[in-house]
Amino acid sequence: MPYPTPGTGPAPAAGTTAGAERAGRDAFFDNAKYLAIVLVAIGHAWEPLRDDSRTVTALYTLVYAFHMPAFIVIAGYFSRGIDATPARTARLVTGIAVPYVVFETAYTLFTRWTDQAPDRPVSLLDPLYLTWFLAALFIWRLTTPLWRLVRWPLPLALVVAMLATLSPIGNDLDLQRVLQFLPYFVLGLCLRPEHFLRVRTRRMRVLAVPVFAGAFAVAYLTHPRSSWFMHRDSAAELGTPGWYGPVMTLATFGCSLVLVACFLAWVPGRRTWFTVLGGGTLYGYLLHGFLAQGSRFWGWYDPHWVHRPLGWVTAALVAAAAVTVLCTPPVRRVFRFVVEPRTQWAFRGVAGGGGRSRSAVRSA
Repeated sequence: MPYPTPGTGPAPAAGTTAGAERAGRDAFFDNAKYLAIVLVAIGHAWEPLRDDSRTVTALYTLVYAFHMPAFIVIAGYFSRGIDATPARTARLVTGIAVPYVVFETAYTLFTRWTDQAPDRPVSLLDPLYLTWFLAALFIWRLTTPLWRLVRWPLPLALVVAMLATLSPIGNDLDLQRVLQFLPYFVLGLCLRPEHFLRVRTRRMRVLAVPVFAGAFAVAYLTHPRSSWFMHRDSAAELGTPGWYGPVMTLATFGCSLVLVACFLAWVPGRRTWFTVLGGGTLYGYLLHGFLAQGSRFWGWYDPHWVHRPLGWVTAALVAAAAVTVLCTPPVRRVFRFVVEPRTQWAFRGVAGGGGRSRSAVRSA
C-alpha cells in the first residue's frame, strides 16, 4: 500500500529512492522504520536495568539519542504532501486522533489494573506513556501547511524548541516534548530523496562504525543525562540554569542528526524478511507498551540473573522478538479496528475521508 504523496519536485530517476517511492512502498523506509521500532522496544526493556550497569546505561543513552529522531524524521518526510483539505483532515482524525483516544484510555485502565497509577483519571490532555507520540504527530501534521509556507522552517523550528526549554510548560498534550522534537519533524519535511541517497553509500557505512563506537565511549565515560535526549523537561525541571536549555537543544540536535545519518547508512535498501513489518510499526509501537509496563508488575525483572550481562542480552532479544510479532500482518488484522478504524459514518462530503487511513498511520 503506497505512502502519502510526498510533495512535488523533479521526476525521480528509476532505481532511486523516489523512483521506488513513486511505484509503491520503498523497502528502505520500511526497513528503517522496523529497525527503529526494534530499538524503541529494546530501550524500554533496558530501562529498569540502568542502575545495575554503566554499560547498559551507556547503551540506553546511545539508543535514545537517535531512535525517536530517526522515527520522527521519516514521519516528517512522508508528511510533505499533507495540506488542509477536508480529506486530509478527515484522515488525520481517523488515523491519529481516534487511536490516541483509544490507547490513552487503554493505557490508563492498564496502569490502574497493574497498580502503577491506581487513581489516575482518564485524561486526553495528559498523554500517558507512549501516547505522547500520537498527540505530537497530530499537532505536527496539523501545522504542516505552516511549515511549508515559511521561508526558513528548520531555523524557526529550532528557535521554538530552544524557547520551550526555558520554562516548564506543563503536561497538557506533553507540549514540552512536542516542541522539543519539532525540529526533527520539520527537517523531514525539508528533505528530498537525494538527501537519503547521500547517506546510503559505502563510505558512510564505514564512517558510521567509528562514530557509533565513539558515541558509546563518550556515553560510557561521561555518563551524560539521557533526559536531554528524551526532550520532555525544561532546563529548570532538570535542575540546570536556563541558558542550558537552548544550548543543549542545539547540541542534542546535532548529535542526534549525526547518529541518525549513521543509522540510515546501515539500513538495507533491498527487500528483506522484515521489510513487510515496516508497514506495521505503529502497531508494534502502541502494543509493545503493555508488555513493557506489565513486565514489572509480572515480576520479569525480579530474578537476580536478569540484572547480569546474560539478562541484559535476554531482555533485548525478548523485546526485539515481541515487537517483531506485534508488527506482523496477523496481529495487524486483529487490532486494525483500533489502530486503523473505519469511521466513514462520522464524515460527510469527503471522498474517502472516512475510510481506513492506512497510509497516514503507517507513515508515522
